[in-house]
Amino acid sequence: MTSASLDPTGSRLAREIFGHLPDGAPVEKVTLRGAGGFEVAIITFGAAVQALYVPDREGRCADIVLGHDELAPYVVYRRFFGAIIGRYANRIAGGRFELDGRPIELPRNDGPNTLHGGPDGFDRKLWRVRALNDGPTPSVTLCHASPDWEGGFPGALNACVTYALTGDRAFSITFEAVTDHPTIVNLTHHGFFNLAGVESGRDVLDHRLTIEAETFLPTDAAAIPSGGPEPVAGTPFDFARPRLIGERIRDAHQQIRLRRGYDHNFCLRGGRVAAPRAVARVEHQSSGRVMTLMTDQPGLQFYSGNFLDGSVAGKGGRLYRQSDAFCLEPQIWPDAPNRPDFASARLNPHESYRHVSVFQFSSA
Repeated sequence: MTSASLDPTGSRLAREIFGHLPDGAPVEKVTLRGAGGFEVAIITFGAAVQALYVPDREGRCADIVLGHDELAPYVVYRRFFGAIIGRYANRIAGGRFELDGRPIELPRNDGPNTLHGGPDGFDRKLWRVRALNDGPTPSVTLCHASPDWEGGFPGALNACVTYALTGDRAFSITFEAVTDHPTIVNLTHHGFFNLAGVESGRDVLDHRLTIEAETFLPTDAAAIPSGGPEPVAGTPFDFARPRLIGERIRDAHQQIRLRRGYDHNFCLRGGRVAAPRAVARVEHQSSGRVMTLMTDQPGLQFYSGNFLDGSVAGKGGRLYRQSDAFCLEPQIWPDAPNRPDFASARLNPHESYRHVSVFQFSSA
């Protein structure tokens, strides 16, 4: 699979119909083109990254994100491939929290908990294109107007995400939201990455990962934080220096056993900061592709694709199986609405939620 060639007109942005929802509503695809074949394709269903073409050290491009070639599987199967997650990324224990003394009950879709906004989160919404920029730094802004009590969350929330190329081989995602009543907000991008290329037939256990974190959050069997941060030192969660994802993924560590691998929040150095800083780096030796993630968020959920089970066929008809991809999801810590000791996810009227993450690619 190779990326599309640059438009003969010199345009760095393309807009087309990707498919139609069961009710006939069109789903669009917007492609942002960089240099050397680098490009990002975003669909309006779930505001998801549908494809991401990145050159290897020889300049050969491959699509490095899991997903589908057509719209139908995105609609039928909920796997979060490349989607924007909201209103609350990760889990809320028991599907409930209190806001100003008022109990809020949410639909539960992950055992006893609410996961990724519940059964009908932002990844299931048709976002609208608000703005396009076909210039030296092409971008697209997508928005979703979430009504009061959508998914059980209080407040009418207007959310927008802007995808922009910030270099020849880099793109940023800027998340913004405002509300008319107090609520909670925690948005993230749920990309499933494989730097070898999704059609390579290789898993990600040979990818070398670094995470700028000295602590992580252990969880209970339902993936809810069971206490406060604990040191990564001396555990399979120590990625403070580069380690292969697969180096200790089969260790008989209780936390590895509970989640069948990695599915944990890493507490990033410095917590929430004013401007994105580098928090993770992933290297794939065979292809030479390197991904550096920058974010202003306090947490990073690292997921090693533990529950990909071969039940869904993806691009090129390939079945996605365990460890076929990794996810790095910048966000506020899980279950923060029930944990006053965690960074707050509260958003008040006349305030603005803002989160910026940057994905930079290079060759080694």
